Amino acid sequence: MKSIDVSSLGKLDNPKIIDIRDNYKYNLGNIPNSINIPYLFLITNPKEYLNKNETYYILCESGNTSLRCVLELLDLGYDVVNIEGGYNSYLKNKNRY
Repeated sequence: MKSIDVSSLGKLDNPKIIDIRDNYKYNLGNIPNSINIPYLFLITNPKEYLNKNETYYILCESGNTSLRCVLELLDLGYDVVNIEGGYNSYLKNKNRY
């Protein structure tokens, strides 16, 4: 399973970041240029949102749900990477992002 920390994520050129938190939490704050696809929507119908030829970086609040999501999507053949520590890690390290 692949994972990345927030400071390494910030060094990537235009990463496709998917925030799987609910819409309410996403609207309270999010990583710039991320998109919000709540966990249940993404995991029940990944074909609607993902392309197997793209790499996606997945985050949640603390990294636990995104880890579970990444493992499930990897089993389905998607190229996904867990963002360690989730949005909480971003808040602590956004000066390095």
